[in-house]
Amino acid sequence: MSSRLTSPGRRVFAIVWLVAASAAVYAYVAHRDWLREMLGRAVDRPTDAAVAVLVLLGAVRAFTFVPATMLVLAALPFVAPGPLLAATLAGIAASSSIIYGGARFLGMGRHFEARHGRALGGLRARLERYELPVVVAWSFAPFAPTDAVCYLCGVMRVRFLTFLIGVVAGEGAVCAIYIYGGDYILRRLHWR
Repeated sequence: MSSRLTSPGRRVFAIVWLVAASAAVYAYVAHRDWLREMLGRAVDRPTDAAVAVLVLLGAVRAFTFVPATMLVLAALPFVAPGPLLAATLAGIAASSSIIYGGARFLGMGRHFEARHGRALGGLRARLERYELPVVVAWSFAPFAPTDAVCYLCGVMRVRFLTFLIGVVAGEGAVCAIYIYGGDYILRRLHWR
């Protein structure tokens, strides 16, 4: 059996990806109150249930391209900082892995090369020489789309473990600042 995926396999994966993304966006836009209620119920239960829901939502986030920061900010008033950070890191790891694998599976390398070949050459050179620092820096930058580095690392075949450590370290550090900084502000305002 060939390790390369067939064109029908890519089409099926693309369809599943599109359906999941459409369903997630639809749920977020059309049923925002339901999502809030679901998160509220999870928060009223023991911390383990809230963390499980947050990890699940963090993983599903891969199909929506909603930044992890949005989930952090939504959960911050309801979940203690330690469990929130743990759930956020697990969600980042899951969603980043899905995006990384999806980029390779869908053969997005051809798309990126065709549209951004020149820019990819410079980025490829930097990634080949400084994989971990580039991934950490990109993931840490608050306004840089971390999902883009996940796609690029998948396309450029950056070592998975290096990629995952870099994304979790970079984006995790930003989220930790938001979580603990937000917790400090909530406590100063006596809202927690």
